[in-house]
Amino acid sequence: MEKQVLLDTIWVVLCGMLVFFMNLGFAAVESGFARTKNTVNILSKNFIVFAVSSLGFYILGWGLMFGDGNGFMGLKGLLFASGADNSPAVGDAYEGVYSAISWAGVPFWVKYFFQLVFCGTAATIVSGAVAERIKYFSFIVFAFLLTVFVYPIVGHWIWGGGWLSELGFLDFAGGTTVHSVGGWAALAGVIILGPRVGKYTKSGKVNPIPGHNMSLATIGAFVLWLGWFGFNPGSTMALDPDAIAHILVSTNSAGIMALLSATLVTVMITGKPDLGMSINGLLAGLVAITPGAAYINIPLSYLVGALAGVLVVFAVLMFDKLRLDDPVGALGVHLANGIFGTLSIGLFAQEGVTGLSTANGLFFGGGFKLLGVQTLGVLATGVFVVAASSLIWLVIKNTIGLRVSLKEEIEGLDIGEHGMQAYPEQVLRKTPYRYISEDKDVDSVGCAYRQIKKASNE
Repeated sequence: MEKQVLLDTIWVVLCGMLVFFMNLGFAAVESGFARTKNTVNILSKNFIVFAVSSLGFYILGWGLMFGDGNGFMGLKGLLFASGADNSPAVGDAYEGVYSAISWAGVPFWVKYFFQLVFCGTAATIVSGAVAERIKYFSFIVFAFLLTVFVYPIVGHWIWGGGWLSELGFLDFAGGTTVHSVGGWAALAGVIILGPRVGKYTKSGKVNPIPGHNMSLATIGAFVLWLGWFGFNPGSTMALDPDAIAHILVSTNSAGIMALLSATLVTVMITGKPDLGMSINGLLAGLVAITPGAAYINIPLSYLVGALAGVLVVFAVLMFDKLRLDDPVGALGVHLANGIFGTLSIGLFAQEGVTGLSTANGLFFGGGFKLLGVQTLGVLATGVFVVAASSLIWLVIKNTIGLRVSLKEEIEGLDIGEHGMQAYPEQVLRKTPYRYISEDKDVDSVGCAYRQIKKASNE
């Protein structure tokens, strides 16, 4: 293996690991924003979703996304697991099978792994928006189908040589492909699931339901921030020093400006700097710059971030007014700012800002052409993902069921869905002594749960 390929491979593998590590960030943020009684459920969903996504992407998703085919989806190299003749052979993976990804010089399975961790991210986004009332296995089924069919088809349109890429649509690191797809799928789920019990009154008043652990949420935000330094720069798929340097700085610039602007706007509205909104501000800025990190110059990346921070605050408030209950703010972060970031390319893209930037947006003499293509991509993605996701959600709802019972929701999904608690000591302290004092094995967690269950039924 020549030296450049070796260096490129090390770079892409390292960035892929950072993107994988973002699963921990999502798990921490989402569980921190949830209530104590649903902590195990959130953690378990975020833990298993990557396994489910990996399986779905291997079985069919990769082929649908990157296989040679038509403008809608890939048709070749679909089934890795089948052993079919058109499955790729190591060392001869691209000839007439995966032409759209052949531009990157790293080994085939390195490309596969890097794309796989992106796929897992799209599914993870959905988890937080539907938290605290969805059945565990219903979510798993949805995540599997999302990563088998929905995500790969949009990915083919944009990164797999499909019709949007033919039109000149730009999405460097996944503002639409990953974040908007996850956001649109989450929106469909939130609408069909309905809000959590007690979130909204009949008169339309919003009852805040605070998260239980802002320390955990803050740790998760730092993990995601770190992971984004693999998510965006790693999308070069090669060790390109100039492009990587630019993308690192544009990514961080947008993130910090969004954090600051979201905090400032929150203070102006409420009089207090809300930590949860600051966290979502940071994430909004990182999402917004993701599609244009290699196409937008550094000063304008600060502007994109500042606007993203303002947008996420008003998006969260808007979704609440519409009675769309999103416990973690995923719709405001990933959907609203995935759209904004995609459109910002049509406004601010500058040819030559890196070696990867080949088109000008509206403010750099490109006219409305690129902005029009970006807008078309946003609309097409929204229509397809909402329609496909709604169909999947509704089929699940009418077969195995989608929402937990009222009793389970009130008591918490940790007990109802998993038979355990994240903080069992707190539960035991709240349990009347008479329910556990008669049992000889008082220290047994399993025994304590049986006694708690007995107490709740009396």
